[in-house]
Formats: sequence, structure tokens, C-alpha cells
Amino acid sequence: MKHFDVAIIGSGPSGASTAYYLAEAGISCVIIEKETLPRYKTCGGGFVYRGRKNLPFSIDNVIESEFYSVDLFLGKKLKLTSKSDLPIITMIMRDAFDNLIVEKAKEKGITILEGNKLTNLTFTDDKITVKTSKTTLSAKFVIAADGALSQTAKMAGWTNDTRTLIPALEYEVEVPAEDFERLKQTVRFDIDAIPFGYAWNFPKKNHLSIGVASARRTRINLKEYYKKYLQTIGITTILKESQHGFQIPVTPRTDGFAKNNVFLIGDAAGFADPVTAEGISNAIYSGKLAAQAIIEGDFDSKKTTDLYLEKIHKKLVPELMTGVWLAKWFYEQKTIRNVFLKKYGQRMSDAMMDVFLGNRSYPIDIKQKIINKVKSFVR
Repeated sequence: MKHFDVAIIGSGPSGASTAYYLAEAGISCVIIEKETLPRYKTCGGGFVYRGRKNLPFSIDNVIESEFYSVDLFLGKKLKLTSKSDLPIITMIMRDAFDNLIVEKAKEKGITILEGNKLTNLTFTDDKITVKTSKTTLSAKFVIAADGALSQTAKMAGWTNDTRTLIPALEYEVEVPAEDFERLKQTVRFDIDAIPFGYAWNFPKKNHLSIGVASARRTRINLKEYYKKYLQTIGITTILKESQHGFQIPVTPRTDGFAKNNVFLIGDAAGFADPVTAEGISNAIYSGKLAAQAIIEGDFDSKKTTDLYLEKIHKKLVPELMTGVWLAKWFYEQKTIRNVFLKKYGQRMSDAMMDVFLGNRSYPIDIKQKIINKVKSFVR
């Protein structure tokens, strides 16, 4: 049975970036991927700049388009535009993007087993036996990077899912040239285009990625709101479209992120941004932190676990918990929010762009700041 220092389940941005950093440090690792790469991955494909800063190589070859301004709409009442000298959002297709990171990790010496579905984990004192649909191997550590529906987490003992998973529906859409020319100029988000959520239009190289997401875990006819959103952005003719439904975990797990030398990262941990539901940047960041913990932990289980928890709780988890409160306020307190946006909308939009750029995070005291501002309205 072949042994690796680390077995990573899933070849998405979190798993592939973890593998890259581990291999760069000379740690042997294997990625176990149930599909054959490159494979289509349901995702809006909007990659914010803060995520690009955590990748130590160029992604130029897989960029569909880049946007230096973002439009935020609140119905017909309000339009806010924020700009930057840096690409705020980079459009990518996940098949090419994920495969790029894997290829970069392979250049560093990692092993990848494609077409291997994880079937079982067995724990002993000194190793974890990893069984797939095609082979069996062992590892000192296992990284669960298999997304929102992580089977690795379930096999490792996370029996109750404490994350909040919200529903989203995304379409890859081809439209007539006139519509595409009109809509490819900017990224736009439309708040309240769906109850307690938003819709988006992400222009790619030759088509549009259009979708809707609710910030509440609820049953909702997403397709109907998608159709209404097409009317909002003036699309009456569709040449081709493909539909993809998915769930996004927008709250971190409350039952831990490490257990028996298994570490949860990315969506498996619930690390998507609670306000925007963007998950790629934190997936890469959490993978980087997991790799650092293993490298610095020198293969000591307790030390490595403590390091990983220390690293994610230093900045990432507190920022996400602030985001959870902010998302609840933003999507559920619409009356107060709208008054707030009319007065401070541009400032808030610019602050959000700074989060996208990685220049700031959600401030820990945002709750009290908003409460104080709201109080000032009624004095």
C-alpha cells in the first residue's frame, strides 16, 4: 500500500492550492478526484482579486474577462458603481481554472488519482487508510476539499451539518450579438431581484453567466426569478442555455474544522463569504493555511491541528462571523437597509470592493457601527 504524507480529497481550488503549497515544501501528497480533469464545475465563475493574491502564479491563460468596475442595483431606485485600478472580479470557467492549479501542483511533484471516488476512511494510531473506488492508500493527514456536500467530512465523523447552505441557480447563456455587446461591459449585482437575495450577470468571453441566489435556506422557485431577471436586464431571446443548481455554505461549521488528522477547508468547512456567497478566494486561502499548518507542524498531530485552528481563527473565522451578521441585516432588514443605502450607499459599495480586492475585511465592530448609524436616522 502506497503511503503519502497528505491525501487531499477534491481537486477544486482549495484542494489543488493546498497540494501546490505542500509539494513546494517537499511534502508528498496525492489528490483524489472522482472525475476526470478538466471537468465542468457549477459556479458563477467570478473570482475576486483577493483570491488572486493568494496564488503564486499567473492565471492569464484561463481568464475569460476582467472587470475594473462593478455595478450594484437596488431595483430601479438606486445604482452604485465602484471602480479600481486592479481587476475587482476576474471571470473564469472552473474547468480550465481548477485544472490550471492542478497542473501547477503537478509541476511541483504531486500525484493525482482521477476517476477515484472516496469510499472509506479507516483510522489507526499512526495513519489513515484511504479507500477509493479503484485503489487503497494511506496518509498521515487527510484534507477534506470536496465541497459543499463533502463525503469526506461525513466519513471522518462530522455527523451533523451545522453549516447554512443556501440555494442558487446559475445559467450559462448565449444571447444575440447585440445583447451580448450591451451586457458584456460590466459586472452587475441586483439586490432583491430574488427575495432575501440577489441576481447577477457575469460576462464571460463569449457568453453570460446569469444566476440567482437566496440568502435564506428555503424552498423557492429559483427558475421563475431567473426568468424575471432576464426581463430586468433586457434579454428576450436566448440562443442557448444550460442550467445548473447548487448549494452554497455561507456559515462556518460550529462543530469544529479538524478531527483525527482530517482538516476541513473551503466549502466543506463553510468558508464562503456570507454576504456575497463567493467561495473561491476563501477556498484558496483556507487551503494555504492548512498547508502552512502541516508544514510548520512537522508531522506532529496535535501541533498541526492546533496550528490550523489558530490560523483560521486569527482572521478568517472572525471575518466570516461578522459577515453572517451583516448578511442577515442586509437581506432581512430591507427597509432600514434601503434608507441606509440612500445615504451611505456609495461608501458601502466602495468598502465592499475593498473587501473584494483584499484591502480590508469585514470590521469586527460593524454591528455596533450600523446600529449607531441607524439610531442617528431616527433622532
